[in-house]
Amino acid sequence: MVVPYVLALVLLVYCVLDLLRTPSSLVRTLPKPVWFLLVLAPVFGPAAWLLAGRPVKGTPRPAGPVPGSGAPDDDEDFLRELRKQAEDKRRRSRDPRDDGV
Repeated sequence: MVVPYVLALVLLVYCVLDLLRTPSSLVRTLPKPVWFLLVLAPVFGPAAWLLAGRPVKGTPRPAGPVPGSGAPDDDEDFLRELRKQAEDKRRRSRDPRDDGV
């Protein structure tokens, strides 16, 4: 008699976690906040999410950090500009003709 309740709870937890991990742009049919409220309805909500809300299989999920949100030292253009500035500074400090004025 406890098994149906345990299965319903496991299904609820799975669907809530799946919904939280799914980017809003990939959620089907309804907006993500509406799905969250709907998933809380026992048995019907998680079943609806699995059938009509979650992304279609084969839809790629973003694999890593959002482009442009990484550290500056991961950006090749930024590193190239730093190297150029450092080389220019070294060159100026070695040039005896440059009196700094």
